[in-house]
Amino acid sequence: MSLYKQLLIGICLFTFVIFCGNFVVTLESSREQYRNQLSAHAQDAATALGLSLTTHIDDPTMTELMVNSIFDSGYFYRIRVIDIKTNKPIIERSDVPQNTRVPQWFVRLVHLSPGEGDAIVMRGWTQAARVEVVSHPMFALARLWNSIVASFLWLTGCSLLFLLAATLLLRRMLRPLNYIVDQAMAITRREFLNVSALPKTPELRRVVEATNMMVTQLKVLFSDQARRTESLRQEAYHDSLTGLSNRRAFDMQLQSRLSDEENPAGHILLLRVQDLMGLNQRLGGAKSDQLLVAVADILTGLQRNYFHHEGFVARVRGGEFAIIAPLMLGQDLDNLSNTLTTQLKALSETGMSDLSPVAHFALVPFNVGDSPQAVLAQADQALARAETEMRFFASPDTAPAPEREEDHHSWYTRLDAVLTNGAFELFSQPVYACNNAHVVLHHKILARIKTREGELVPAGRFMPWIHRLDLSRRMDIVMLQQTLQELAKSPRPLALSISGASVADDQSLNALLQPLKSAPQLAAWLTLELDENELPDVERVNVLVSRLKALGCRLGIQHFGGRFHLIGNLPQWGLAWIKVDGSYIRNIDSEDDKKLFIEAIYWATRQINLPLIAERVETAGELAILENIGLHGAMGRYFADASTLGRN
Repeated sequence: MSLYKQLLIGICLFTFVIFCGNFVVTLESSREQYRNQLSAHAQDAATALGLSLTTHIDDPTMTELMVNSIFDSGYFYRIRVIDIKTNKPIIERSDVPQNTRVPQWFVRLVHLSPGEGDAIVMRGWTQAARVEVVSHPMFALARLWNSIVASFLWLTGCSLLFLLAATLLLRRMLRPLNYIVDQAMAITRREFLNVSALPKTPELRRVVEATNMMVTQLKVLFSDQARRTESLRQEAYHDSLTGLSNRRAFDMQLQSRLSDEENPAGHILLLRVQDLMGLNQRLGGAKSDQLLVAVADILTGLQRNYFHHEGFVARVRGGEFAIIAPLMLGQDLDNLSNTLTTQLKALSETGMSDLSPVAHFALVPFNVGDSPQAVLAQADQALARAETEMRFFASPDTAPAPEREEDHHSWYTRLDAVLTNGAFELFSQPVYACNNAHVVLHHKILARIKTREGELVPAGRFMPWIHRLDLSRRMDIVMLQQTLQELAKSPRPLALSISGASVADDQSLNALLQPLKSAPQLAAWLTLELDENELPDVERVNVLVSRLKALGCRLGIQHFGGRFHLIGNLPQWGLAWIKVDGSYIRNIDSEDDKKLFIEAIYWATRQINLPLIAERVETAGELAILENIGLHGAMGRYFADASTLGRN
């Protein structure tokens, strides 16, 4: 029961008790007073009538006239004049005065006795008659009733005014408690709020100050944990000189790209600075370090301009760098090669190296299922040929035939038909609770397209063309519509990936959310997921989260781990979950650095009660480590491969 209801009931009970007490006291004090008044009234009437009849007792007409005049002048129940000798009434008048304002239950409750009086009528020295007068208590009951009603109205009015004043006062005084509730609810949403307006009441002020201190401390603990985790990641997976990822991170990313059929094919660019050891001896370590940093800046620029931040840049070792890039066509390869050659020549011309070429690089393609060792060996062979021939760039001997222009048209025709007809084949992969492989947390939606021959094409083959042909927004809308259709048939928790392009601006976001607005009853079953690398700026994510929350939908992050600095923003976003990239999960049971990193992420997210889910779990050993750490859920081939959505 709420405090306001308790207050209302309390005031009503208090008013009732006061009224009852006042009624009892008033009744007891008034009853005796009114009884005496009634007795005096009856006795006075009897005495006056007895004296008046002394000279007219033998005149029946005058006697009746006097009795009638006395009876009609007051509240009398009965007046009798009795002959003393015969003890028979000479004249008698009786009646019950009517007063409809006094209810009968009140008359019965008060039970006020009528007053009685008598007097003797003399005839000379002889007693001739006796006058008996009984007064009716109606006038006393009327006065008592009016007094009780006035007291009740006064107490009720005062109680209502007090209740209103107390309600307003309590609402004002207890407003900080609502803020405290908001603080607690915000913490469950991974947000940290402080109450700025402190109450004036000392007791409540101390409570609010304590909660503010608690929230601040939680925020500091989370921030410290996030900084420690980011520092751990920097030490484990980053090169301290160039700021790029190191060989360990590169191997993880390459293995992840080659082992997951959902990933598209791509290219590896391998670059090696010529004679780095000799440069150290001739120009000094500081000059060599400047050259390495300059090369790292060039490769980062290539990633930004050519791959739109999708490429993965790393310093493999010494003067050797690598980029894991999306698949590029012939013209793009030529532009990339020419740009990189020009920038490397500029380094030589500015005197950062006394050798020309400053570095050699090679580009080799890879496909899902290739061996990392084979891909790197092929790139190393091409690089060795470039070094032997003293030229900047070399392609592998087994370079694929360049894409033909009609491939653009054929892929666009195929994908446009799928998007127009909403003909994606929906598959799903279950996400299980880590500590209970029988509990399914949700299903992750995967897309396939079917060829005319009935062959299912995985996302890794057609997604590069979706991005290249700028069809990401259309695909997200179509996939969302198809997913909602499946939810209408069988409601259950589902997760659907969307692209960063669909939430980059208000127009795209409105188009994406339109299917959810058309089916609000299904939105609560769906969680949209954004890739870590496609997250927009912080303010844009805030807008996205608030828009989704208004529709009953939620947002999650997938493939998390490469941009750990984002974890500082997680409390204000109120995410559904975070899915850790499979590259940090693979062989976690045998690689301690991955285990330490996942533990750090877990403890950082645990501070804000944010569920952590592992992607691409493939062995029982990996699952055992994740269970021991305490992760919320896991998905991967160890549990089940992707299957048609309708089968789950």
